[in-house]
Amino acid sequence: MARYPAVGEVKTRLAETLGAERACALYRAFLRDIEARFAYGPRAFVWMFHPPERDFAALAAAGVRCVPQVGRDLGERLLHCMRHLCADGFERLIVIGADVPHLRDAWLDEAEQQLDTADVVLGPSDDGGYYLVAMRTPHDIFTGITMGTASVLADTLAKARRTGLRVHLLPGCFDVDGADDVVRLRQLLDADAGLRLPHTADALRRQG
Repeated sequence: MARYPAVGEVKTRLAETLGAERACALYRAFLRDIEARFAYGPRAFVWMFHPPERDFAALAAAGVRCVPQVGRDLGERLLHCMRHLCADGFERLIVIGADVPHLRDAWLDEAEQQLDTADVVLGPSDDGGYYLVAMRTPHDIFTGITMGTASVLADTLAKARRTGLRVHLLPGCFDVDGADDVVRLRQLLDADAGLRLPHTADALRRQG
């Protein structure tokens, strides 16, 4: 799930510190690294982009599928994404956001494996939301959840459990939303030589 990287329309919290152009450049780097990491791996890769009128395909590599998001809010768009891809024949869906380029491969493997028994897999983020959601069937755990709040994960878990869904939680992680998260990302890249995000690392170097 990604937004079209237009200056002033992405990473608005981060733009308050870095400026709109630098925040957008960093976000573009995230998109490039995510595509490089996952578009040619063992799983089919699809960009679900917003707003739908933007030419996201012009940014993607040749052959990478791009599908517009549909819905009035993020929850509605997530549900439509799940339903759309299930209708296309996908049997297991793993949806990630574009602000976690540092997502671990092992967590994707765990999400896929846990879907053998779990109805829903969620990756908790430090801000109270989630960086990943995975399902085999498009259960509606989104309607009625106010996205962007510190209670998104808790509210989603409560809704899933009220409907009897089995939930598995992945290890916690952080989204890159603010200046403190950029610091954490720099530290992570410095500490883990195995985590290769060349476009992100270059964008961070350019910012000093």
